[in-house]
Amino acid sequence: MDLTATIAGYPLWFFLVLALPVFINFWAISHAFYRNFPTVQEKMVWLCLAVFVPVLGGIAYIVAGRKRGTKPS
Repeated sequence: MDLTATIAGYPLWFFLVLALPVFINFWAISHAFYRNFPTVQEKMVWLCLAVFVPVLGGIAYIVAGRKRGTKPS
């Protein structure tokens, strides 16, 4: 992969940097959706945070919420 290539005049690394927060947020949403939390309200708070506060919500979920959810059995 040539990182000096350009797309619409912008370098390729620029698009990779822009895609990182989107990937983090989609991961947080899917991870929270498929996990069991102590309460349904907690699950909804994490999902709403990730959806309505995109970048910060995803990062907050990774830092504070990821370990609170358990895999469904």
